[in-house]
Amino acid sequence: MDFLENSARAAGRRGSVEVITGSMFSGKTEELIRRLRRAQFAGLNVEIFKPSLDNRYSEKRVVSHDDKSISSTPVDNPSSIMLLAGDVEVVGIDEAQFFDNSIVDVCNRLADNGVRVVVAGLDMDFMGKPFGPIPALLTIAEYVTKLHAICMRCGNLAQYSFRKSEEEQVVVLGEEDKYEPLCRTCYNKALRKI
Repeated sequence: MDFLENSARAAGRRGSVEVITGSMFSGKTEELIRRLRRAQFAGLNVEIFKPSLDNRYSEKRVVSHDDKSISSTPVDNPSSIMLLAGDVEVVGIDEAQFFDNSIVDVCNRLADNGVRVVVAGLDMDFMGKPFGPIPALLTIAEYVTKLHAICMRCGNLAQYSFRKSEEEQVVVLGEEDKYEPLCRTCYNKALRKI
């Protein structure tokens, strides 16, 4: 048993994994920040991580589309989270779709050691396919929250992140200039026009 496991058992903490998912502009990061701030207000030791490649708004903060933010540590790979988490009670991870599948093992290990892990990430890429490790994280999570944006074309609930630009690679950082949330019907119509 390592130190983290011993201290978690001694404290009687029960770890868990929570996944917040949905399309772009659905409020995933805002919900992640809300949950982590509540944990901080409760006096819990909280650490927040994000992929170092996501520097759209800030290099050292997790920032929502509506400018809410919280201090974070950028990491290049999930194994760094295990090294940097220390003796924390709550770990937040934003934009988890940008990590490789080893993030699943990291989240499991943290939860097994008594840490509450709150993860946010896109469930589908711009092609409507499952995105990175998010499907596997959904299967191990005790709690799953699926959020929806509003379709920019018809006003219904949106679950797709439609890419308006021409890039073909899966990971393209962008905001409203490159993406818009669409419902299933509008997404399929938009794909037929491409």
